[in-house]
Amino acid sequence: MAHILVVEDEPEMQRGLRDNLEFEGYSVLVIGDGKKALEMIRSKKFDLILLDVMLPGISGFDICKTVRMEGMTSPIIMLTAKGEEVDKILGLEFGADDYITKPFSLRELIARIKAVLRRTPAEKPASKGKIIVGLLEADLESYTATKKGKPVALTSKDFDIIRYFWNHQQQVISRDDLLKHVWGYDESISSRTVDNFIVKLRKNIEKDPSSPKHIITIHGTGYKFIP
Repeated sequence: MAHILVVEDEPEMQRGLRDNLEFEGYSVLVIGDGKKALEMIRSKKFDLILLDVMLPGISGFDICKTVRMEGMTSPIIMLTAKGEEVDKILGLEFGADDYITKPFSLRELIARIKAVLRRTPAEKPASKGKIIVGLLEADLESYTATKKGKPVALTSKDFDIIRYFWNHQQQVISRDDLLKHVWGYDESISSRTVDNFIVKLRKNIEKDPSSPKHIITIHGTGYKFIP
């Protein structure tokens, strides 16, 4: 049974999320205060965190950023009432694995939760240990990474993307391929999510993110990974 922490301060939303997630078979803990949520995340391991952006005490963005800086890798899905692209990008920059904009359908939320929790053994790297990609040294087993010798806060989804690229070197990989094999979504989900993650990864991998040498854009198709 997966353990999910819901960080949401609206009582009606709290009840709706708890009831529906428990109906799906998940163990659910709901907290409505940002500071208390951060304390709980530090003291207990969760399989997934649903994190609202607007919270009393500490914002969801600050919680996400702090959690990643402290090396915690539990998947995070941001819940935001705003639909602006900048808010979605901010969430990903701070270490969120995904985001969903209110109002959202419970069917879509459940699908995203299942996709984040799903792990595909076939996508595990053939060789264990660390790999080096540009400026980044990543351990795909321990989910730790350094850039120029300094720790880098990457999400579990970042590592999954790196793993998929590593297993498909020199191949043209479409955005739909990444959405299907990394996120577990079908083609109806926007590929914008992929692009946002790639922008973030390039900042950690490339010497010049504006002129990438390792994650190459194949216009009209997707990407090619060159280690």
